[in-house]
Amino acid sequence: MAISSSLLLNMSLTANVSTSTLSSSSPSLSLPWNFLRTRHGSSNVRFSTPCSCLSSSSSPPQFGPTSPDPMNTRQPHLSSMASFGLSMHENGKQPFRWRRVLLKVSGEALAGDHAQNIDPKVTMAIASEVAAVTRLGIEVAIVVGGGNIFRGASWAGISGLDRSSADYIGMLATVMNSIFLQATMESIGIPTRVQTAFRMSEVAEPYIRRRAVRHLEKGRVVIFAAGTGNPFFSTDTAAALRCAEINAEVVLKATNVDGVYDDDPRLNPNAHLLDTLTYNEVTTKDLSVMDMTAITLCQENNIPVVVFNLSKPGNISKAIKGERVGTLIGSTWSSLVETA
Repeated sequence: MAISSSLLLNMSLTANVSTSTLSSSSPSLSLPWNFLRTRHGSSNVRFSTPCSCLSSSSSPPQFGPTSPDPMNTRQPHLSSMASFGLSMHENGKQPFRWRRVLLKVSGEALAGDHAQNIDPKVTMAIASEVAAVTRLGIEVAIVVGGGNIFRGASWAGISGLDRSSADYIGMLATVMNSIFLQATMESIGIPTRVQTAFRMSEVAEPYIRRRAVRHLEKGRVVIFAAGTGNPFFSTDTAAALRCAEINAEVVLKATNVDGVYDDDPRLNPNAHLLDTLTYNEVTTKDLSVMDMTAITLCQENNIPVVVFNLSKPGNISKAIKGERVGTLIGSTWSSLVETA
């Protein structure tokens, strides 16, 4: 049906609405006349809002409350000692000598009285003392040996077993010890993660340095298993390596003796327990504390080593807290007290 010229003129005048009639509080106001369409013959006629409907203000319309750029309001996340549950002295220093430690537990120590490969009483004693210090906020990582089950160096050459294969079997023994210790620790409520140097995804996580550090920051105990993942390297070397990688402050070597002696105490009853040693004294005197690779790695990274007796109750927590126990290698007790 044809539309008269007067009707079209009236519709155009109706569409020409002054901007003063539009409320500034309704920026999303729907205008029904924006797209009026009708058909006149074979051509389409379109009526749109005139330009006068737009605001003449020089500033752009504000749709909603103004707020600063979210990128400018983002604040860096600052960690505090309170997140680790550490109490602070009045001078702002930590009450404990070390905040992150690496505990090296030998496989022979896990055997206890050697009635069986793993003594549950020993693992529970370790778990209880580690639990006590982790609740204080100290971050603890553990490297476990495997000598109570299989020592690769001792079996190499027997029945055609080459050294590399023997060492890999020894690495699997450390995984067995680590899983047992993990189960013991989690039974008393300490979250624990086992990370292996080679992939065993069904039983443990692969070793990833940043993930291990994140576990420690969240208050979890991390057990490093399978040594370095390479033959011809001891678990002592793995302890020194992992300590350097995760920025731990000390290697705590738990053994069956009170510390380092100037002679074998089992053969010489007059052997004296040494209070402190330098790295060079360990290497030149050929003291059987750690292998030369581990000692050299600690020396190059300025990592002190504390050798102490695992079997004495309370020694683990004392060593982790930095109390005087066993033999200190690479530093002196007085210097540690000054820096604590």
